[in-house]
Amino acid sequence: MKININIDNTCSETEVSITCAAMSDELNKVIASLRALDFKLTGVKNGQTFILDASRILYIDTVDKKTFLYTKADVFETSMRLYELEEQLSTNDFFRAGKSSIINFNKIKSLKSDIDGRIIVVMENDEKLVVSKQYAGFIKARLGR
Repeated sequence: MKININIDNTCSETEVSITCAAMSDELNKVIASLRALDFKLTGVKNGQTFILDASRILYIDTVDKKTFLYTKADVFETSMRLYELEEQLSTNDFFRAGKSSIINFNKIKSLKSDIDGRIIVVMENDEKLVVSKQYAGFIKARLGR
């Protein structure tokens, strides 16, 4: 893949152009990564609302009917439901990991097979999460297995 960067001081907005012979899985990953950089979510912490880049979110979890966004250092509550977030983030390398969680594939540090077909993932903040057997296929497909 060849990358060209043109710096133009008169440019008012950054524009990304892709020239290719055909779409590929690699190209779809690049596009998903670019979209994630531009996708924003809001989260509340200590009564204050924050605008978060989706690319900063490690994972999303629900506890007692409340939904939380986890970054490397903070936890934010969101009013959105898990299924809504899953729908909005599915093109940005987020995937359903279980009944109550969504994981950002790009923030996985390591993974290990567990009993009954589950996968244990270690996130960038060293937190361990379980991907249920039902959803482990996404990871296996991304790794070419």
